[in-house]
Amino acid sequence: MELTFYLRRVIEAILIGTVVSALTTPLSIKLAFKFDIIDRPRDDRRVHNRPIPRFGGMGIFVGSMVAMIIPATMNNNIRIAMMGGLLMYALGVADDIADLRPAVKFAGQLAIATLMYSMGIRIRFFNALIAPAAGSKTVVFLGAGLAYVVTVLWIVGITNAVNLMDGLDGLAAGSMAIMALSLAYVAYIHGIRLGMMPVCIALCAIAGGCIGFLPYNFSPAKTFMGDGGALYLGYMISVLSVISPLKRATMVGAIIPMLVLAVPIFDTAFAMLRRMARQESIMKADKGHLHHHLMAAGFGQRRSVLIIYGIVGIMGVVAVLISRALYKDAFFLALIALLFLMIIIVPKQPKKDIMSILTYDTAKAPEELHEDAEVPPAEDDEEQE
Repeated sequence: MELTFYLRRVIEAILIGTVVSALTTPLSIKLAFKFDIIDRPRDDRRVHNRPIPRFGGMGIFVGSMVAMIIPATMNNNIRIAMMGGLLMYALGVADDIADLRPAVKFAGQLAIATLMYSMGIRIRFFNALIAPAAGSKTVVFLGAGLAYVVTVLWIVGITNAVNLMDGLDGLAAGSMAIMALSLAYVAYIHGIRLGMMPVCIALCAIAGGCIGFLPYNFSPAKTFMGDGGALYLGYMISVLSVISPLKRATMVGAIIPMLVLAVPIFDTAFAMLRRMARQESIMKADKGHLHHHLMAAGFGQRRSVLIIYGIVGIMGVVAVLISRALYKDAFFLALIALLFLMIIIVPKQPKKDIMSILTYDTAKAPEELHEDAEVPPAEDDEEQE
């Protein structure tokens, strides 16, 4: 079978990203030890008990950037996105080295997102979720001020959501590879007609960078991607979903990136609600994320990661179905994913109200976790003997 021009470019992007990332990651491990960019377990939130290099994002960054030269020759917006990716990666590396204050890191993210908006990377409109008549499409255009706010919130929000997801060996890298390939497939099936192929190839480059890094990061991890890798990945996925015309594919195509990124968005939103319910800062770290719940349930790192991979994959399929206007199929599949998420976050405790579930933290002592469980009446001493 003869490969088309764009299919060859897709395969090349994945292969180049994977190979370059796989070759660069060992170098990043050496540099991490040389410059003491090491993650040392200092609190009970971390699931590892030994110092591990956290400069592995260098492999993802170099691998995907080299592979993105292919689509960058086709689309100016890809080149702008790559420039912002360089800045976001530098910000993350600075945090890995100097442990920046959250306010400083957040200000840097806002500045980068604002720069991207000023250079034309912006969300200008949404397609309405419900058309007024069969076969018609309603487009809601945003004013300049609202477009700026929506664009910046999207870029900064997704960037931080991916960063929060980086809590278990291989979780963020594998999940982002699945998300990138899902969005790439949506772009590919709508093809040249909507001008989506450069974005498709760029997303494949991102996936390749993650795939090449994953053998070094899957449990037991030899290296972590650090904030440099996590912020870079979150930024690139958010920006590529903005510059692509994915929202033109179908009437409800505007929500396709949100569906693909549903797991990190859900986890981040739930974390914010949880912390507000406790009257704590939304920036305060805790052990209430999805992967913490799975670990507390006894699944271990590898199985916990694979379970989340499965949910991410389901939502990727939902996005593909939506892009093909198969709304009923997508709806029921999304309900299945939501059911799995509910199973994960609801603790194994009877008679718990919604507030107790919302504020649940797996870091609690076992006796606190089961304080409301029904205890059978004690038997007399003779029977116990």
